[in-house]
Amino acid sequence: MNTPGFQDHFGVEASAYRQFRPTYPLSLFAKLAAASEGHQLAWDCATGSGQAALALADFYQAVVATDASASQLQHSASHNAVYFVQAPAETPCIKPASVDLLVVAQALHWLHLPTFFPVAQSVLTPGGVFAAWTYNLMTVNTAIDPLLNDFYHNTLGAYWPPQRRLVESGYADIAIPFQPIEVGEFAMAAQWNLRALCGYLSTWSAVQYYKQDTGIDPLPGLHTRLVREWGNEASIKQVRWPLSVKAGIKR
Repeated sequence: MNTPGFQDHFGVEASAYRQFRPTYPLSLFAKLAAASEGHQLAWDCATGSGQAALALADFYQAVVATDASASQLQHSASHNAVYFVQAPAETPCIKPASVDLLVVAQALHWLHLPTFFPVAQSVLTPGGVFAAWTYNLMTVNTAIDPLLNDFYHNTLGAYWPPQRRLVESGYADIAIPFQPIEVGEFAMAAQWNLRALCGYLSTWSAVQYYKQDTGIDPLPGLHTRLVREWGNEASIKQVRWPLSVKAGIKR
């Protein structure tokens, strides 16, 4: 069962989340691993279905991947170096000074930061690295982008949880309690057909809240508009999401 008090924004679409959410660039994990002094243990906090955790396993001997959502963890991929644990970010049951890299991928805005940051400080080793990143609306091309922007802001605008504002600002208003480090610029990219794009859109929390409130799925209407510009639905187009990364070292 889910953690008491935890609001699961993505549990209903957990299987779609794993299937359609884009993957993060390996160059980001390589940069973070190079910045951390140790490579024994990484913690992927609020792992979802484990996209970041699996990548971390290439750079650390072991990875603890925690999430408060039972539904998300049920759809995680297995790996012999990754240990999935259902636990909230604020009480992960991880030993103090044991984590060499702590990442929060597209989830820092969901956490109770006054409680979480002291936990992050406690579990990191001296010289350990903290990194959190987020991405906002993707881009495809000049014909598709206005349709996605209209859907995001006008159709779904009232249904985004308030934490989404932190995503839209690229976490600019969040101060991390670590010595800042620059890790460079990164972006996710995917080669998708229209089915994959709409599958990704189905994982948006605002889509689920819209359906719950109105009883109507907003995606078929958007699909009709998109297909006019997309052309052959099977044709592949590049989808891109710039990442906003905040990183720091525990001294």
